[in-house]
Amino acid sequence: MTATAVAADRRTARLAALALIAVTAIWGSTFAISKDLIERLPVADYLGLRFLVAAAVVAAVRPRLLRQLDRATVRTGIGLGLLYAVAQLLQFVGLQHTAPTISAFVVSLYVVFTPLMAAVLLRTPPDRTALLGTVLATVGVAVMSLRGGAIGNGELLTAASAAIYAAHILAMARWSRPGAAFALTFVQLLTMGAVLSLVAVDDGLQVPRAADLPAFLYLTVIAAGVALLVQTWAQGHLPATQASVLMVLEPVWAAVFALLLWSEQLGPRTVLGGLLILSAMLLVVARPSAPAVPEPPPPVHP
Repeated sequence: MTATAVAADRRTARLAALALIAVTAIWGSTFAISKDLIERLPVADYLGLRFLVAAAVVAAVRPRLLRQLDRATVRTGIGLGLLYAVAQLLQFVGLQHTAPTISAFVVSLYVVFTPLMAAVLLRTPPDRTALLGTVLATVGVAVMSLRGGAIGNGELLTAASAAIYAAHILAMARWSRPGAAFALTFVQLLTMGAVLSLVAVDDGLQVPRAADLPAFLYLTVIAAGVALLVQTWAQGHLPATQASVLMVLEPVWAAVFALLLWSEQLGPRTVLGGLLILSAMLLVVARPSAPAVPEPPPPVHP
């Protein structure tokens, strides 16, 4: 490889890192905006409409993905979408009962849960770093969330969503196929939108009122559709470990936005607990080695 090519690769990697940091900032901004929106719009209604519109955005940006929708991709996407839909529902119902900053840090526990679940499912004992990260994260959640000797329902629901996100990450690593990222993303979004909309129609599907449309469109088009596309591109130019470390910035951005834009009070317990959780996540994603996830079996075509 020539010096010019090496320099170009470095510039691309630097741009990808900056793009991923921008994506984490977008994600971090969504917690307080979403909490405000779901005070007037039921959670299932909001999520169902959001993912249906996001699926349309992804299809419009990459229309040729529709030609990649073979049976294996559709089956895998539906399974992954169901997992993600449950995680989203738990997360946003939990968000109704906790502060946006705490929600952001607790949901990021998926970074700790993932290696532990991989150890159980792949029958590989977790290393000491993963165990230390789990202890730190558990203490952090307790410091942030314990109220009179108990953890609130909002934190419990959010932690449960983080565990399901971890299962989704492992399933993606196990069953996703190279070259089908956009098609798989589209099927997942469509599945999530359809399932959550079905949950919502039980008592009538509500749409955002006119005053909430700017926030809804930002959360849908920018935070769900565009951010996913940027993330997909950026991770194609960055090592997985580096990308994971950068993605840990999401709850940090959530705390910054909550403090600067919404004047959320960050008490010493929130700061200390957040630092412990952030330390746990950095330990886990930066550990020197992790068990590999087996390659998926070849797809079976009809």
